[in-house]
Amino acid sequence: MAKITKIDGNAFRQMMAAASSYLAENKEYVDSLNVFPVPDGDTGTNMSLTFQSAVAELAKVGSNNVGDLAQALARGALMGARGNSGVILSQLLRGFAQEADGLEVLDGQALAKSFSGASKMAYRAVMKPVEGTILTVAREAGEASLRAAREKNDAYYVLKRFVASAKVSLDKTPQHLPV
Repeated sequence: MAKITKIDGNAFRQMMAAASSYLAENKEYVDSLNVFPVPDGDTGTNMSLTFQSAVAELAKVGSNNVGDLAQALARGALMGARGNSGVILSQLLRGFAQEADGLEVLDGQALAKSFSGASKMAYRAVMKPVEGTILTVAREAGEASLRAAREKNDAYYVLKRFVASAKVSLDKTPQHLPV
């Protein structure tokens, strides 16, 4: 099997569909993580419904240009956003799409810039950003992806570092917020 160093349109579609399924399967766990601004227990559900709307938009795109697909994903998330967490997710996808705009594929550098752009957009969209939330996880994982891309311009390598950093950041969120 060939090593994947870039993400093309087909891979992007498959990754987003898999992410949507994974989020749907784990929405109760995500619901349990929510403590800010109120522990209302619907964060995972709202994010899952928002992401399902985003992924449904991909079916309307004939192009396999990753930039076009990212724009459609962001548009679908915005139109289907549910609750505060869905709106924040839509802004993360919007920032990702802005960085990916016009790109046929994502190499490690482009993927890292897209992750970083996602975080920056979400922070700007929230009136009073609070650390210890999804914003912190996105920012720290985005920063890790930029470091990884400087080491190696490989999308798989960058994605692995992004996910590992997100897990570490998520585990630290209780240190930022009272639970």
